[in-house]
Amino acid sequence: MGDTSGLDRQTTDKQHARDWIKVLSGYRAPNAWRSSFELAATVLPFIILWALAWASLSVSLWLTLAISTVNAAFLLRLFVIQHDCGHGAFFDNRTLSDWVGRVLGVVTLTPYDVWRRTHAIHHGASGNLSRRGIGDVHTLTVAEYRELSAWGRFVYRLYRHPIVLFGLGPGYLFFLQNRVPLGLMAQARYWASAMYTNAAIVAVLVAIIYFGGLMPVLLIFVPMTLLAAAAGVWLFYVQHQFEATLWDREPDWDLHEAALRGSSHYVLPAVLQWLSGNIGIHHVHHLYSRIPFYRLPEVLRDHAVLSEGNRMTIRESLTNARLHLWDEKSKRLLSFRDAKVA
Repeated sequence: MGDTSGLDRQTTDKQHARDWIKVLSGYRAPNAWRSSFELAATVLPFIILWALAWASLSVSLWLTLAISTVNAAFLLRLFVIQHDCGHGAFFDNRTLSDWVGRVLGVVTLTPYDVWRRTHAIHHGASGNLSRRGIGDVHTLTVAEYRELSAWGRFVYRLYRHPIVLFGLGPGYLFFLQNRVPLGLMAQARYWASAMYTNAAIVAVLVAIIYFGGLMPVLLIFVPMTLLAAAAGVWLFYVQHQFEATLWDREPDWDLHEAALRGSSHYVLPAVLQWLSGNIGIHHVHHLYSRIPFYRLPEVLRDHAVLSEGNRMTIRESLTNARLHLWDEKSKRLLSFRDAKVA
């Protein structure tokens, strides 16, 4: 009889991941008062900092940029709240959640209904090598990379370069790509979501320019959005792109195992954890996405074993930017050098 230890271990891991679903379901109920407080505690500082940055234009442009930099953190937190609305995790009333998400989508430059659908695809296919392409960071296997032409390798290396991924990419994504429903182009409802959001964004920008000219746009809106976008893309990247993450092809891929083992626990200082809406507790979020973001620390307090899974510090996360190819043999994300490819 052949060696079945690997198969038994794989089956055990999958069952272990599924066993958590019932436990985590006890944390799914949002509290309307707490959700309202979290929304107010983010929206009000965001508005105040916007006003202060605008007022500081007549004092110092460097002060304006400094305030805008701080406000980027609150813009990021607004995106996390929009994210929870998309999962139906922020209010019990789905209609209320959706409309809060749509309004926030104007602020975050993200058409809510388009993003909700593509993000649902991401959750339903994360770590599945047979279903890549929507809502994820483009990742090739070592074998796929070796089959590329010289030009194809150059393009992939360029795409995966940190300057593109975390510099040019976020600006392209939020300022340009989000203007049309890529991946959902054939459906009118998603075009409507994109166009209504675009119209609202234009209306806001016209009002800003009418009352303040171009400077508030150039020194507040643009840098704040770019910084928040870069931070958001970085967080999304490190949540799934790390050496011991998990990718499989169907039929070996398992939704719950991929959620638990293929998502990181990004350990951040308390202030950064609050500003990022606990999104670093990503393995728990992926395993049960209906848990409100403010209840994720509660899960870790009650179940210490989950706190130890896929832990990653800021220092450790910085090394992930050099990992680009999934090795199906060693089940590791590797650098180009470690994969021994040109």
